[in-house]
Amino acid sequence: MAGALGAEVLGVDLARVTAADCEAISQLLIEHGVLFFPRQQLDKESHIQLGLFFGDLEGHPNAADIRTSDLKDYPEIFELKASMGGVADEWHTDLTCLPHPPKMSILHMVTCPDVGGDTMWASLSKAYDALSTPMKELCDGLTALHDALPHGHPEQMSIHPVVRSHPITGKKLLYVNEHFTRRIVEMNYEESAMLLNYLTKWVQRPMFTVRYRWTPGTITMWDNSQTQHFVLQDFEGERIVQRVTVMGDHPQAASPSRWPPHIQNADWVSATSRHDHQLFSHLKSAGLLNVSKL
Repeated sequence: MAGALGAEVLGVDLARVTAADCEAISQLLIEHGVLFFPRQQLDKESHIQLGLFFGDLEGHPNAADIRTSDLKDYPEIFELKASMGGVADEWHTDLTCLPHPPKMSILHMVTCPDVGGDTMWASLSKAYDALSTPMKELCDGLTALHDALPHGHPEQMSIHPVVRSHPITGKKLLYVNEHFTRRIVEMNYEESAMLLNYLTKWVQRPMFTVRYRWTPGTITMWDNSQTQHFVLQDFEGERIVQRVTVMGDHPQAASPSRWPPHIQNADWVSATSRHDHQLFSHLKSAGLLNVSKL
């Protein structure tokens, strides 16, 4: 579908796939990052069954807070309706605020507008590979704090490597995003803000992306470790998507962290130390900080 990533798959009925079919799909997903299956007919039970071929499923941790529809009999399905504010119009990798972000997502386009509402994906391996050698050298030794502030839960925090390795291929992936990533752990607040602004905008460059125009019934699968995505809010009318999420593992750093966290003294004696409070609190609660050494 584009030079960076994305492929359309025809000739398969996802409501009747076999384990062998799903193994072939898994290989295509590793190769292309995101796959599109148009003209599918999946009911909710078939959608869930399809997801189970790829691993255990998990519901969205803040589904009730994001005003999803009532799917009490299908807790594995997360629904977003545009009429209820359900448009993911910031670049993000799904739920990097969690210690174990999802491995992959399978989305069903239930209803889409005639024009607009496209989704874009970006390749995190292409974004990393295109960085200069000095920038790669810097990023390889850094970690970043992610939180669920956009979902109203800033207390949900995790630290992940800025450059992670793909769990299957070992490729290096630039693993920061504008929606969930708050802070470079090893830098002061001002340095972190400059670097994060650069890296999150860098990932969004058109050369790293694919853009897909939806038709009703399309099923899309994406590898959550090697992609980000973004919805264009340029449409009128209703847009309804339903998604199941396959559980993931803890992101592994491509290179070990080379520096300790950079935070102010725990007494918070300066005006600028407020910028370190969230990072300090998370490190302390996670048992990753020896306060007596500050």
